[in-house]
Amino acid sequence: MNKSELIQCVQTSLGADCSKAHAERTVNAVLDGIALGLQKDAVVQLVGFGTFAVKERKARKGRNPRTGEEIMIKASKSVGFKPGTGLKNSL
Repeated sequence: MNKSELIQCVQTSLGADCSKAHAERTVNAVLDGIALGLQKDAVVQLVGFGTFAVKERKARKGRNPRTGEEIMIKASKSVGFKPGTGLKNSL
């Protein structure tokens, strides 16, 4: 499912009173809220659905696959998702 399919699903779920534009604003608001929560608290927990958390990766050595030369990969941040029990059980 991509974002436009998610918007269509939200519109259908909210009923005939909901326009596509309103459903899109709703989806964007939720995604913006998750991003803001990750920036502020580094964790967003949605009970029954799952937890989004910022993961920090240490700097490490790697190899350039083309030349085989050893390079240093900088430390970085990423987002991880751990599904909640409700989501796991629904699958």
